[in-house]
Amino acid sequence: MISLLLLRQIAQLFIALAMGWLLVRLGRAKPEDSKVLSIVSLYLINPCVIITAYQIECSPEMFRSMAFSFAVAIAIHAIMVLMTVFLRRPLHLSAVEQASIIYSNCVNLLIPVVGAILGKQMILFVSMYMIVQVTMLWSHCRMLLSGEKRISFRNIFGNLNVISMLVGLALLVFDIPLPSLLLGAMESVGSTLGPISMIIIGMLMAGVDLKKLVRIPGVWKVVFLRLIGFPLVILCLLKFTGLAGLIENGEGVLLISLLAACAPSGTMVTQLAQVYGGDEEYASAINVISTLLCIVSMPLMIALYQL
Repeated sequence: MISLLLLRQIAQLFIALAMGWLLVRLGRAKPEDSKVLSIVSLYLINPCVIITAYQIECSPEMFRSMAFSFAVAIAIHAIMVLMTVFLRRPLHLSAVEQASIIYSNCVNLLIPVVGAILGKQMILFVSMYMIVQVTMLWSHCRMLLSGEKRISFRNIFGNLNVISMLVGLALLVFDIPLPSLLLGAMESVGSTLGPISMIIIGMLMAGVDLKKLVRIPGVWKVVFLRLIGFPLVILCLLKFTGLAGLIENGEGVLLISLLAACAPSGTMVTQLAQVYGGDEEYASAINVISTLLCIVSMPLMIALYQL
């Protein structure tokens, strides 16, 4: 049932993507115009979504679930890193390919989907995965793409998503409710995250030659590992190791972790590749193709998990 709801929700987001694509193709906007929307999404909509997600009634069980989700996120990232190290030589994986396989788009795509299907309170568990990934992006991924061996703590703790999570967590721990007027405004702004994010992708895709992207050597190998190969391994570990029985609602928490693990390639990989001299065009191609195909792969993974 959840897989069908997921398919429906992702399909709705892809209609928003098509709207963004049409906006550019009809000459009403340019791909670069999406930069303004990206700034609004990053600096306004994302923080609103994250902070309001923590505005719930707290309980010891909720804290245990959050800690459990955080630990699972660490384990998933560690497994993915080890798997890429193991497969790097036999599959001739470049740094960009390894990063694109490990790191998913667990923010812009997953937050609106989880909020719509499973409820706002479940976004908390998306944020647990997100904080692990942000840390890994600015440490492991940055070093992988740049060749440097230094971790940038400034970039980790200066990241707006991390700051928003810390603010939201502080409000939760100290039981500080936001004023109803402010909370309502932030929830209203946050509800636009999914459509705005997909419109941005659609606008960018309108300026890309898809025929050229699908012919890039190796792109399908990476997309398969990102959407099917690695998620299947994570699915088996989550489903058959008995982890769900460790906490109340363990199955629901692990479902969020699986969704994050099988999401398309992260857009941050493209941005970091651009900054640190990687192949940003290749990273962008992986991101676009995996985003288009996740409408099938993600519901499939959830259906298999629920068998």
